[in-house]
Amino acid sequence: MDIKQENQDRKISKLNYEGLRVNISSHDAIKTISEIFNKLGCSPLNSYQIANHLAEASLSGIESHGVMRTLQYANQIQNGLIEAENSPEIASEEDQFLTIDGCSGHGIPAMILAFDQAMQKAKIKGVAITSIINVGHTGRHGSFADYAAEKGFLSIVIGGGNREVWRQVAPYGGSKAKLPTNPYCIGIPGGKKGSFVMDFATSMIAGGWIYAAKNAGALLPEGCVIDKNGKPTINPQDYFDGGAILPAAQQKGYAMALAAELIAMALLGPVKTEANWLLIMIDINRFPAPNDFKKRAEEILKDIRSCPPSEGFEKVEIPGEREREINKLAKGVIAIPEKTWKDICKLYKDLHS
Repeated sequence: MDIKQENQDRKISKLNYEGLRVNISSHDAIKTISEIFNKLGCSPLNSYQIANHLAEASLSGIESHGVMRTLQYANQIQNGLIEAENSPEIASEEDQFLTIDGCSGHGIPAMILAFDQAMQKAKIKGVAITSIINVGHTGRHGSFADYAAEKGFLSIVIGGGNREVWRQVAPYGGSKAKLPTNPYCIGIPGGKKGSFVMDFATSMIAGGWIYAAKNAGALLPEGCVIDKNGKPTINPQDYFDGGAILPAAQQKGYAMALAAELIAMALLGPVKTEANWLLIMIDINRFPAPNDFKKRAEEILKDIRSCPPSEGFEKVEIPGEREREINKLAKGVIAIPEKTWKDICKLYKDLHS
């Protein structure tokens, strides 16, 4: 593989990392990662879907959900948390309601199936309500939401669960981890520059950024994590040694996380693998004057962009546009922390020896 080492020159990462990165073409990354998951027991299709999704996340600057997740996913397969050979299936279907069962397999293929089936049903019914259960990690939801929005759908994803295993976030006013990061994602068609995509954890930082920091030997942003004694820290190891992530926006993030936990486990049932998800898909063409939607959306977004930036900012951005811009500027090349890529290559060699 042609690897070029360089210092980080695009400040797109949340990591406080000044070490070397290696430039890897997305084609090579997808090929390497696909073969890793195929060797671990995933079908060729599932392997490709996982690898392609991770590469796209890295190209879009979402390092927390990018190629570094290869190591975490491989570990989960090897430890039996994810059953690599299993593929998702439609478990039930009635009127506007769907259930996608991940069958304890990886969550990315399950979420791809869920979005595809939900869009098909929403096209017929106007709306589809889909539960995605019994899945491993489902990747970057913003990628799925952007895809659906480009097809003319409003999508809303809420979920989480399994807090007994994934105690990551302290409740507002608490000093110990009790909740998962329980993300929310909303995608809706936008204006001339593409869709609006809101995709964030209900914690100050996604858990993936902490794994990425530890693996790369980097530090975390301030104000995101506390250690086991409830004290602020930027050392990722403190989180793994009994610390916790703080809720985003204090009581607001905490309330959203708790609502997602109730949806994921009280409404959708016990979590068997990692999480449960509720996906609401709406065909925007069912609303009055759908042909004028993009015009009206562009008027709103243009007005927001026109706001003068405050000190320290270059411009006001629309959620989703930065990721697409970074992806375009990447030109198919992923800049990966050197140690992370070496670990992935070692895993590849170990599996092929």
